[in-house]
Amino acid sequence: MRQSGLLGGALRSYSTIWLTNCHRAAISGVMTRDLDTAFSALADPTRRAILSMLLEDDMAVTDVAEPFAMSLAAISKHLGVLTTAGLISQEKRGRVKWCKLEPDALRAASVWMQGFGQFEPVNLDAFERFLEAELSGDAYSADAS
Repeated sequence: MRQSGLLGGALRSYSTIWLTNCHRAAISGVMTRDLDTAFSALADPTRRAILSMLLEDDMAVTDVAEPFAMSLAAISKHLGVLTTAGLISQEKRGRVKWCKLEPDALRAASVWMQGFGQFEPVNLDAFERFLEAELSGDAYSADAS
């Protein structure tokens, strides 16, 4: 049955918008999952602190764990989340496991935020200052989630 008049036009418009959004979602499904994973990883203050530490240089897992009041297993969980999100990489050098910040990891998030037209490109120096300000509190005593 065909809808006519104002209601029919509104339904056609709504269905066109819905189909367009579904098409966009299907195309960008991988990007959406990547963004979800990255933002989820960044939601935890301990993981943000770890990223801030890795801005300086690569670090051994034991050195990453040192300033935190939590077990090595809990830190390993945090590192696993960051690795899954692509924000860091881990590699074994001899007997030691090293963590390295992935410099382009936040590029997709930056591009996504720029799409709103309200955000400037991510300034990594400003982002580092933000992280330092956020982490000046009691972020080191949180447990892994």
